[in-house]
Amino acid sequence: MPLNNDADATQDELVQLIAPNGERRSNAAYDRWVSDVDDAALQALYEDMIVIRRIDAEATALQRQGELALWPPLLGQEAAQIGSGRALREDDFVFSSYRENGVAYCRGVDLTDLLRVWRGNASAGWDPYAINMAPPQVIIGAQTLHATGYAMGVLADGADSVAVTYFGDGATSQGDVNEAMVFAASYQAPVIFFCQNNHWAISEPVGLQAHVPIAHRAPGFGIPSVRVDGNDVLACLAVTREALDRARTGGGPTFIEAVTYRMGPHTTADDPTRYRDANELEDWAAKDPIARLAALLDARGLLSAEVADSVKATADDVAARLREGCISMPEPQVLDVFKHVYSEPNSWLDRQQDSYEQYLKYFDSADADTAASNSSREVNR
Repeated sequence: MPLNNDADATQDELVQLIAPNGERRSNAAYDRWVSDVDDAALQALYEDMIVIRRIDAEATALQRQGELALWPPLLGQEAAQIGSGRALREDDFVFSSYRENGVAYCRGVDLTDLLRVWRGNASAGWDPYAINMAPPQVIIGAQTLHATGYAMGVLADGADSVAVTYFGDGATSQGDVNEAMVFAASYQAPVIFFCQNNHWAISEPVGLQAHVPIAHRAPGFGIPSVRVDGNDVLACLAVTREALDRARTGGGPTFIEAVTYRMGPHTTADDPTRYRDANELEDWAAKDPIARLAALLDARGLLSAEVADSVKATADDVAARLREGCISMPEPQVLDVFKHVYSEPNSWLDRQQDSYEQYLKYFDSADADTAASNSSREVNR
């Protein structure tokens, strides 16, 4: 289904290139966008999804073992993240929420950097300019404004890179998302709004806030939109490539609604069994994005025991390095909180740091006095 800019159009049909049973379906509008995806590329996409699911499972285990304070699982959303993430060019810039660890993996993030914030060791996990991806945004929907502003800067620079912002279905009710679309449409900014509709905004179902498909909203702002099967990695790759091409050639923004499902909890602090029907989870598990691609590979004779073993070994190695990086992470120093607040020296902040250092010295002195007092008591005894 091509991009749609008609606010009254019916967009309920999903772009789908791989059916849940693994059957490859032809699509006249989108096949050309993945014509270069050969057998080796399909195997690479499969490995990517296996690896990020393994990262997700390892990070969840680390949280349960007390090594992380929190973790936001992406279980079930691997195809949406890998398909879109692998479509991007190195000079494109990503503005994500806190769940896009698969996209970060595609951008080349250091594995340990994925965990710094969740372990409480840093305010941001990585240098955004090292991988062209901003630190994850926890304020719901705020990253869409950042992406649109960046895209307007791209226009001013005369470049052809694209800003891509990721957010969930719940974020579409936030004013920031709607304001970002107003600006993006007004300036025809090269930005992609990639909504992962995983059906649950924490404990509220998507149907509570969206009585029609979310993709219907964008044409009202003058932004073409498309709905894609978010559990189909090939379809996600295709629609993202089309949107990128449109942005690079002066066509402005695009809204993509990737219809997927959050099979895990909202975060490790959440218990989805309190609000979600187990039958719903079972239905969506039958559409598992990894199983779908595995079925296609198997049907083509591309998932031999050797390939499966190689992929598993890669995933296990990544998980081992992730765990080692987490456990060996040095503890932050108390005064690190003053670092990176401003890009240049700031006398006001320097005074705060100096006052805080003097405050901390009081405790050092008090501890020393206590130790001396205790020592004196021991001698007198």
